[in-house]
Amino acid sequence: MSEQTFVIVGASVAGAKAAEELRSAGFEGRVLLIGAESERPYERPPLTKDYLRGDAPREKTFVHEPGFYEQHQVELETDATVTALDVAQSRVTLADGRMFDYDRLLLATGAEPHRITIAGSELDGVHYLRTLADCDALRERLQAGGRVVVVGAGWIGSEFAASARQGGLEVTVIDPNSLPLEHIFGAEIGTFYRDVHRDHGVELVLGDGVEVFEGERAVSRVRTTTGSVIECDFAVVGIGVAPRLKLALDAGIKVKDGIVVDEKLQTSGPAVFAAGDVARAWHPFYDAPIRVEHWSNALNQGPAAAHAMLGEPVSYDHIPYFFSDQYDVGMEYSGHAPEWDEVVFRGDPADGEFMAFWLHDRRVVAGMNVNVWDVNEHVQTLIRSRQPIDLAALEDRDTSLDSLVSEPTTQR
Repeated sequence: MSEQTFVIVGASVAGAKAAEELRSAGFEGRVLLIGAESERPYERPPLTKDYLRGDAPREKTFVHEPGFYEQHQVELETDATVTALDVAQSRVTLADGRMFDYDRLLLATGAEPHRITIAGSELDGVHYLRTLADCDALRERLQAGGRVVVVGAGWIGSEFAASARQGGLEVTVIDPNSLPLEHIFGAEIGTFYRDVHRDHGVELVLGDGVEVFEGERAVSRVRTTTGSVIECDFAVVGIGVAPRLKLALDAGIKVKDGIVVDEKLQTSGPAVFAAGDVARAWHPFYDAPIRVEHWSNALNQGPAAAHAMLGEPVSYDHIPYFFSDQYDVGMEYSGHAPEWDEVVFRGDPADGEFMAFWLHDRRVVAGMNVNVWDVNEHVQTLIRSRQPIDLAALEDRDTSLDSLVSEPTTQR
């Protein structure tokens, strides 16, 4: 094993944690971690929150301390883009012409923002927020103050809007949906987040879209599809992301809304694995393929892929989990709810502290805790139980969540 070379494409959280796990598990061969950006691997949650606002130092965004990769003999190649993958020859080619042979390969190429294709989208001052460099540019914009238009009321748009408003900017959010985050949570929670933003002074233009960005050389106005004109000093576009599939697609690896992998995180290509935002993994608990775009999934899936690369038995079955902080509203969400029958509340959303449960056939398929802490493990126990739940007991804050499950199970 010590003479083997493991190559990781994508110096992301998933890639960096996979490299760390390989060394922790005793792998003594060559580990090569290749990243297209100039930075060492960093985490994305601070880019819409405390680092963006200037409340945390830049160093806090990085996955590992300076010197970690040298100390653990991980060859970190930054500013390096892999342009070709030859699965027959087990070889990757970089943009500068260098080639590296591998015994095992992990694709952790992540996702990239959807670009808006309307008139004026090329103007200065139209920003996206995905990379650390994007965040650095927007930090300067926030420090200058002014007015910002946010296109999209999803996670990036909502979290950026909250940080900008906390920084004292005038914020307008435009989204074609009737409520923020409605496509994920439905009307009840969408209404809650709408009210949170309105209470903090954000102007919400919902049920409308952006027709054109206007200005001379830089954006100064946004015209909506209904004809409204909104003045601004800059704009931020957050309309979702798409998995980076070109490398896998060109190599003949199976893709479908992500790189298709089994529960061992192995692709259709020999000795090729995938993890993080780009991986559409077969989930043994749900008996279905799932692609999760969040830090927590990358944090856990990278190490799981490392063990799979080492030939160890792996069955990745973590319940999807994500969190968000907007103003003084912190939340955690666990589960996978492509469909549900009803949403049950424990506590009143108007009080700002509550839990919500999405049910299908009286079984909890997802749960959210808002400003209520140390309950996520119990929510996941409810989900894993697959048991019909007494709705009155679920709503009752004096009834422990664990008591609703006859035989509690824990996440592996």
